[in-house]
Amino acid sequence: MAIDQEQSVTSHLDELRKRIVWSLIIVVVLFAAAFPLVRPLVRFLQSDLKELGIGLNAFNVADPLMLYLNLAFIIAVVLASPFWMYQLWAFIRPGLFEQEQKATLTYIPVTFFLFLSGIAFSYFWLLPFLLKVSTELGQELGIEQVIGVENYFSFLIRLTIPFGVLFQLPVVTMFLTRLGLVTPLFMRKNRKYAYFALFVIAALISPPDVTSHLMISVPLFVLYEISIMISARTYKKVLILEQQAELERQADLMRELNK
Repeated sequence: MAIDQEQSVTSHLDELRKRIVWSLIIVVVLFAAAFPLVRPLVRFLQSDLKELGIGLNAFNVADPLMLYLNLAFIIAVVLASPFWMYQLWAFIRPGLFEQEQKATLTYIPVTFFLFLSGIAFSYFWLLPFLLKVSTELGQELGIEQVIGVENYFSFLIRLTIPFGVLFQLPVVTMFLTRLGLVTPLFMRKNRKYAYFALFVIAALISPPDVTSHLMISVPLFVLYEISIMISARTYKKVLILEQQAELERQADLMRELNK
């Protein structure tokens, strides 16, 4: 028995190692393939600054090179994320029921879509507002803005990527509700603590001013409320499925007794 368990653990670890290796290989391949995309992406990301009359400057010799490599790596990681999620799903699939396999498989495109939605939301809605406020404030104070390319893109990544991750909250909530680890009642009772945590996260993401902080905090609060509604719908479906399973179990028991 112990030998069988040891073989089972070894087999699982070997499968996990293979899936991790394949995930790393796909990142390396996409990293190489992403180089032609970096230049048009940089031009696109500079468009908002050009409209405001702001240029980017390299304060270190290696800044352009590091920017090129970092953006290529980010593109590779984002494009590879559905493959990673599929590998994770394929690894845990043997331990799931058929219905759970289908349900969790649908999480992959939804998660990727929400991640891109979070990035798009922060880039097209929050970033222009923050740039406009910062530029106007600098003009009022008589400050000439000289922005380093490394500093600007670090700020951009720090603003957009966390929103891509935070937009996963509805999917995570749905998944935890299906597992019975979270209920809508639990989320409502702990709303104030969740708001405080999101308020702190917004402070870490946003520039140090009240307006920017609120511009980031409010969408996160709305996202939490949407997650509560999703949890409520998922919880209701789980209860219905459990009731159906119980009725089927009772029907099977009655058939056994009538034999």
